[in-house]
Amino acid sequence: MPDFAEPLARLIEEFKRLPGIGQKSAQRLAFHVLRAPREDAERLAQALLGVKDKLGFCSVCNNISDAELCPYCRDPHRDRSVICVVEEPHNILPIETTRTYRGLYHVLHGAISPLRGVGPEQLKIKSLLERLQNGGVEEIIIATNPTVEGEATAAYLSRLLKPLGVRVTRIALGIPVGSDLEFADEVTMSKSLENRREL
Repeated sequence: MPDFAEPLARLIEEFKRLPGIGQKSAQRLAFHVLRAPREDAERLAQALLGVKDKLGFCSVCNNISDAELCPYCRDPHRDRSVICVVEEPHNILPIETTRTYRGLYHVLHGAISPLRGVGPEQLKIKSLLERLQNGGVEEIIIATNPTVEGEATAAYLSRLLKPLGVRVTRIALGIPVGSDLEFADEVTMSKSLENRREL
């Protein structure tokens, strides 16, 4: 005998497919939808369909966009001589919240990971090279994650881009502001020393 009625069980199964959602969380979400007014469920369904129907990728930088160009590529006030390369579209937000970076972006949609079968050809590197051929770009900031895959991607891009005459930089890695040195692991401490700067 099933634990839940078929429509509820199906909704729980669909919620479980989302990242970070286990059985208990899926059940809580499903029961919330069940208890909510029909209008709330319809708004949720429309929002889900809207994401699939109305969003695509920017034709220049591969960021999520509801038009041919994303808001950053459309903005005439952005510095077009600097491109910050990130792994995924959601990596842009932490950079933007600093309110200090005014350049453009390029989204790779992943990182090099031989164990998962992801090589450079699966990433959006070709379109980055095309952007460089158009001229005007002076610096590429590589802002991939500080993981094994992110570091491998940064190293690959550096070797690929430096011969093209563009300045290639990497975001600094190290001790977070407000943290104590005693809690830093060896790799973080090593990166902090490596990325030190003059005061």
